[in-house]
Amino acid sequence: MTDQASQFAAELRRLRSERGLSYRALAERAHYGKSYLEDLEKGRKPANQAVAERLDRALGAEGRLAAILHPAGDGADDEIEAIELARRITASDVSDATLDQLESAADSMAMAYATTPPVILLPRVRRHLGYVSSLWDARKTLAQQQRLLVIGGWLSLLRATLHVDLRQTGAADAHLRAAAQLAEQTGHREIAAWVLETRAWDLLTNGGYREALELSRHAQAVAPAGGSAIVQATAQEGRAWARLGDRAQTGRALDRVERMADQRTPPDHPEHHYRYDPAKAHSYAATTLAWAGDPAAETVARDVIAELQTEGARPRRIASAQLDLGLALLASGKPDEAAEQARRAITSGRIVPSNWWRVAEVVAAVHRSGITEARDLRELAIERRPRELPAGR
Repeated sequence: MTDQASQFAAELRRLRSERGLSYRALAERAHYGKSYLEDLEKGRKPANQAVAERLDRALGAEGRLAAILHPAGDGADDEIEAIELARRITASDVSDATLDQLESAADSMAMAYATTPPVILLPRVRRHLGYVSSLWDARKTLAQQQRLLVIGGWLSLLRATLHVDLRQTGAADAHLRAAAQLAEQTGHREIAAWVLETRAWDLLTNGGYREALELSRHAQAVAPAGGSAIVQATAQEGRAWARLGDRAQTGRALDRVERMADQRTPPDHPEHHYRYDPAKAHSYAATTLAWAGDPAAETVARDVIAELQTEGARPRRIASAQLDLGLALLASGKPDEAAEQARRAITSGRIVPSNWWRVAEVVAAVHRSGITEARDLRELAIERRPRELPAGR
C-alpha cells in the first residue's frame, strides 16, 4: 500500500468512525457498495478523485479525502515553478512580469474562495505567500517593492480569512496582523479596511456583537469611498445591529448598503472575494433580516435561494441562505419547514466551521419547538459537525 493510499484509508476510517457510521450506512449515503467501501478503508482498492469527492460530501468532510489524493492538485507548486522559471529567464531580480503573474495568482485564489473548501485552498495560498516572502530581498525598484508588498498583503488577508473559516484563531490573528502591517507600510487603505471587516466578521460569529459593530464602523472610516470594503463593512454593521436587536439601526445600515450597491457596476469577476458584487446585497439583506427576526426575511431568503440556484456554482452561499430561511421560518412559526432547510444546508457539506454556530442556532430553536423532526436534525448536526470545532459548538 502506498503512503497516499494508507493515509486515505486511515482518514476514511477515522471520518466514518467519528460520525458513528457503519459501512452500510455510509454506503447508503454515498451510493457505493458496502464491500467496496470496506476495500477502500482497508487499502485493498485505490480511490480516485471522483470517489474521494463523493465520500467527502457524504461525510461532510470539507474536501479532506480529495486533498489527500491531490495534496498539490490545486497546481500551486507548478504555478510557482512557472513564475520562478520566467523570473530567472528574464532577469535575476523581480521583474514586472513576475509581479503580473503573482497578482494574477492572488486574484485567482480570491475567486476560488467562494467554491473551494478552505482546507483545500489554504495550502495553495500558503505556498504562494511563502514564495512572495522569498522575494523580499531580491533586487527590485521601489515601485516593484510596493507591488510585492501589496500582493503579500492580499495573500496574508486571504490566508487569515481561511484560518477564520477553519476556526484556527491564532493563525488567523497572526496573518491579520501581518496584512495590517503591510497595508500600513504601503498606505493601502482597502486592505486595511478588509482586515478590520474580517475581524468584525470573526467577532460576529463568536458573539462579540458590540465589538463587531465598532470594528465595522472603523473599517468604513478607513476604507476608500469607491472600494469594496466600505460596502462589506456597512453590511457587517447591519448584521451587528441585527444581533443587538436594534431593528431601526439595522434598517438604516441595509438602506446604505442598497444605495452603495446601486451606484456600482457588477465586477468582471463577481466571484472574487474582495470585489463587491451588487447582486450580493440581496443575500446580505436576507441574512440581516433573518437575524433581526423581521417577517420579511422569509420572502427575501426564498428569493435569494432561487437566484443562487439559477446561477449555479454557489453552493456555500446557497447553504448559508438555507440557514437564513430556516431562521425566518422559525420566526414565522414553521419549525418543520425550518428543519428541512437546516437539513439541506447541513448535508450540503458546505458549511465552514466559522459558520457552524448558525446551524447550532437553527437546530436549537427547532429542538425547542418540540416537533418530531427535531431529534433527527440534532443527531445529523452532531454527526456532521466539523472536527475543527470543540464539542458543544
